[in-house]
Amino acid sequence: MERTSPDPPRIIQGDLVVAIALAVVLGLIWAARNWAGLAALRLPDTDDVMRLQQVRDWLGGQAWSDLVQHRLGMGTPMHWTRVADLGPAAMLTLASPLLGIHDAERLMVVTWPIMLFAAALALVGRIARALEPEASRTAMVIAAIAYPATTIFAPGRIDHHGLQLVLLLAATRVGIAMPTLRNGAILGGLAAVSLMVGLETTPFFIVLGGATILAWVLQPSIAGARMVGVGVGALTGLAVGIPLFASAQWRYPACDGFTAQAATGLAILALVPLALGVAAPRLTTIRARSIATAMLSLAAFVIVRAQSPACLSPYGQVPMPLRRLWLDHVGEAQSAFSAAPVVVVGYLGVMLAGLAASIWVARRYPGRIAGLLLALQVTALLITLVQPRGAYSGAMLGAPALAVMIGAARRRGTGWVVAAWTVSAGMLYPLVGAACASAFGHAEAPSSVADDAACATPAMMASLARLSPGVVMAPIDTGAWGIAATPHRFVAGPYHRNIEGNLAMYRFFLGDRGQAQRIARRWGVRYVLYCDGTMGGVRPRPASLAQALTEGRAPGWLRPLDARRQPILFEVAR
Repeated sequence: MERTSPDPPRIIQGDLVVAIALAVVLGLIWAARNWAGLAALRLPDTDDVMRLQQVRDWLGGQAWSDLVQHRLGMGTPMHWTRVADLGPAAMLTLASPLLGIHDAERLMVVTWPIMLFAAALALVGRIARALEPEASRTAMVIAAIAYPATTIFAPGRIDHHGLQLVLLLAATRVGIAMPTLRNGAILGGLAAVSLMVGLETTPFFIVLGGATILAWVLQPSIAGARMVGVGVGALTGLAVGIPLFASAQWRYPACDGFTAQAATGLAILALVPLALGVAAPRLTTIRARSIATAMLSLAAFVIVRAQSPACLSPYGQVPMPLRRLWLDHVGEAQSAFSAAPVVVVGYLGVMLAGLAASIWVARRYPGRIAGLLLALQVTALLITLVQPRGAYSGAMLGAPALAVMIGAARRRGTGWVVAAWTVSAGMLYPLVGAACASAFGHAEAPSSVADDAACATPAMMASLARLSPGVVMAPIDTGAWGIAATPHRFVAGPYHRNIEGNLAMYRFFLGDRGQAQRIARRWGVRYVLYCDGTMGGVRPRPASLAQALTEGRAPGWLRPLDARRQPILFEVAR
């Protein structure tokens, strides 16, 4: 079942052609469906549009190490790095002299996600080929329609999530390859790069590292070199990455990105396989290796907790009032237990099908590849129960086992094949969820993006862009769209480090008129943008400014600039 011999170049090239063809065809279809928005650079998510603005600022002269968004709040240090900016920036640099900046940005927001999609599909095919050669191209087709993973590769999705999934799939492919020092070093290096991009895939890399050490405990003569390589690769990646990608806000007191605390945590964990490698000659029994591993892992956890305490709660610096008003209502921060049924079915459907298929594969064809894929999928499920973003990885990681299942179904008859393809088609699950929600009378999940569109409409952004630059007070998600589409500074934006600005926005709209006027003066607000229904589900008090604006009772110090429609734009009287 499992293979260790390398594939001929023609096989690899054939898989790559299939992956590129699938990504290009689907990507162009998706782009055509949403071309009006993409042409206007109306990207799918607030993070995508803010990523575009970050790249613009950098290419426009902002320092490499300066990751502050100076038009958000009082100046907000973003929790990102330049790693995910490199691809989009390179495409803009090459295309702008030929096409002009606007058309170059259009090309980039379509092409970059398709390139990442092709890479992800190719890696899924390589993983499936290691499990069963005949499953490779079937797995790529399954991955190409594996909702919700496909949503992060749709044209316009230029934020870092697609890149992170590609890094995870590359690490998985290396993790199931021959246990050599080189492969271990690549795995450790990928862990360091992934940390520089973001923390979302950290649990998967901990599982990959743990599997590497477990293999050494059981078979030290075979897996020892790879274990040492993981530690060397991670520390080398940090040694290279810190001087290159650490921002000027490197010592920001959080563990929400590539910060000093997060890098310290990875470095401490990377020392565990190195220490075990040094002690290996004295650890001649499984019992001795198990005890040493447990002791060093526990010590590493204690040290990480002491040296990087924020890593136990990446959003711990967000005050409780802001959590209740905003963070608890963010879709990707909600657990599966609090999400709407349509979301749960759509996000968990193909991932659970893949998990069941992986259990079947692991029982029928036991081996390290099937076992590792199963462990990663269980990790994805556990993450998804807390935050739905884990479903992106889970959907893709289940494709190889689902492809093996379809191969077995072909040998049993047409009915089995139809059933196998049906449960493997990730795009069907959100449709099933919507149908169930409709049948049982459940409302669909509220969409923050839809709320953004209600307040940050293209027409309103165009109206704002024509006004003299100033400070804008607007609902929280509007800030990202406004910063990219206008020259203004926004008090609030959907980023957890903008604590003061986001709290000020909620106090402005949810407080009484007098408090709102004092906040406007303190922040130098020139424009106020408001539309009903964008307070994150919080019901405004009767005496609040938000309620007054909803009822058309604006205070005298707000002069309507366009009161004919929602949203309403005001100028603050001087």
